[in-house]
Amino acid sequence: MLHWNFEALRETTAKRQEFARRAVSLIAIPANGLAMDKADKSGSAKLFCAVILGIVLYMVLDAVVQLLPPHYSPISQAESDLAIGKYGLIMTINFLNRGLLSLLFIYAFLRTLDYVGVARTQFRTGTYLLGTWAVGAILLAIFPTDVPATPVSWHGAIHLVVAIIAFIGGAFGTLTISQKLPQNGKLQGLKRTALPLSTIVIVIWAVEFGLPFLLPHLNSRIGGLTERLFLGSVLLWIGVVSAYLITLPHKIKATAPSKK
Repeated sequence: MLHWNFEALRETTAKRQEFARRAVSLIAIPANGLAMDKADKSGSAKLFCAVILGIVLYMVLDAVVQLLPPHYSPISQAESDLAIGKYGLIMTINFLNRGLLSLLFIYAFLRTLDYVGVARTQFRTGTYLLGTWAVGAILLAIFPTDVPATPVSWHGAIHLVVAIIAFIGGAFGTLTISQKLPQNGKLQGLKRTALPLSTIVIVIWAVEFGLPFLLPHLNSRIGGLTERLFLGSVLLWIGVVSAYLITLPHKIKATAPSKK
């Protein structure tokens, strides 16, 4: 049985919030520093590479903290529980990582739209929804969840509400962006990949959100698994889209008519 020092937990929560604020200010890259000339075809590619590296880091940190005490179950317990305990700071850093890599993806995606001549306004709703997912991850780092089987605290309540909103943003953000991708032109190949993946994201999201109401006993046994499948599906969508757009300048160059 785990014994918790609630006074120490409150102090840890305050320290974690301060750490998250400082980390965001230090890690976040100013938009001006990322700005690139539209003629620089490799600029966005480098940003998308950074996004993919962020996803790999997320998986590594998640696996590491999962293997450390107090050994929460990845099948039955939520990922947020990993942020509680002696090594919870690792998961806090990972929340920040998820938020920042998602924001970086949105920035690089919008720059790519400018490069290929597609209006950003078509993707406004989708990028706002995905931005909600990104900002939500950062807020999850600032407001940790509650210790399992304890009364809901103010920061635990915020964590729960933010998670619900962020997950909705992530699911429907991927779908909306995929639906708006043009069926012809320079991004036509991306839609054939992104749309089926976003449909999978929506299906997993529906299972995750519906299971507690329809089959609560089953959810108590596999709720952690369905949550991780959902998180993984959104990150997979971001990673696959990033990988495609990394090679976009080369695809455009290969299909461009040669100058004689």
